[in-house]
Amino acid sequence: MELDLSKPSLPVYEALASETRLKMLTFIGNQKRSAGEIAEHLGISNAITTRHIQKMEDAGLLKSERGVGANKNRKMVYLKIDDIHVNFPEKVYHAYQMHSIDLKLGHFIDFSVIPTCGLATSTEVVGKSDDPKYFMDSARVDASLLWFSEGFVEYKVPNLLQESQTPELLEISFEVASEFPLSNNIWPSDISIFINDIKVAVYTVPGNFSDTRGRYTPDWWNDQFSQYGLLKHIRVNKIDTGIDGEAYSEITIDDLNLQDRPFITLRFEVEEDAKNKGGITLFGKGFGNHNQNILVNTYYLEK
Repeated sequence: MELDLSKPSLPVYEALASETRLKMLTFIGNQKRSAGEIAEHLGISNAITTRHIQKMEDAGLLKSERGVGANKNRKMVYLKIDDIHVNFPEKVYHAYQMHSIDLKLGHFIDFSVIPTCGLATSTEVVGKSDDPKYFMDSARVDASLLWFSEGFVEYKVPNLLQESQTPELLEISFEVASEFPLSNNIWPSDISIFINDIKVAVYTVPGNFSDTRGRYTPDWWNDQFSQYGLLKHIRVNKIDTGIDGEAYSEITIDDLNLQDRPFITLRFEVEEDAKNKGGITLFGKGFGNHNQNILVNTYYLEK
C-alpha cells in the first residue's frame, strides 16, 4: 500500500493510530483469526474487537471471510497488506533555477526486452502482450504503462543547460514496480538506473502491486494486474547520488559531464546478473498512483 499526505490516506493513519489495533495486527500476523480469538488474546470484549476490525477493514488493512470446518460460523479476518510506503512532499530548491522535461514512457530510443513484456495506453494494450516487436509499434508513443521481465529501455532528452548555467542537481522521478504475470506484491527486482551510460544507482523495488486499484489506473484494466508502483526520486548532486534522500553511490553530477553533452541519456535496466531479476513496470500519466510521466529536472545556478 502506498500513502501520501492527502485526505484519501487519512483512514489508514487513523486506523493505525491505536495501540490496541497495532496489537491486533501483530497478533493476526500471517494467520486467519476470529474476532473471539482476538478479543480473548487482548482481553477486550467481542463488541469492541468488532468495531476495531471494521475500522481496519474500511481502511484496507484487513479482509474477512466466512470460516470453514470448525470455524464455519465465524468471521475470520486476515491481513490484506504487509507493507506500507509513505511519500512526503518533494523538497523545493528555492536557490536554484530549473529546466524540467516531461518524458513519456513510449518515447524510448532503444530497447531490448524479454517477455513477459508489453505496453498499454490509457485506453488499450498496444498490439499483443509478450511480443517484443510491439515495442516498435507506432502507438507506443502514447504508452502510459510499460513492462518487461529482463532487458532495458533507453531514453534521450535534450540537455537545456546554457553555457552560463552550472548544473547543481539532476533529479529523475518515476513510478515503478517489478513485473510478474498477473501480480505479486512480494516480488523484488533490482532496477539499474544509468545516466549518460554511468550506473548511478540500483533500486530494489519490493513488488508488483495489486492489493488496491491505482488511483489513476483506468477502469478497463484488470483488477488482478499491476495497479500502481512506488514514486522514486533519483538525485545526483555535487556530493553523491541518492534515492529518496538517502545516499546510494559516490557518483556526482560532475561525473555526468552534462555541460559537454547536447542530450542526456537515461536507461532503466534489469541486468542479466541482477540478484533479484523481478522485471520492471513503469507507470505514466493515466496509470498508477501518480499522474505523471518520467520527470527529468536539472537544477542550476547562473554564473
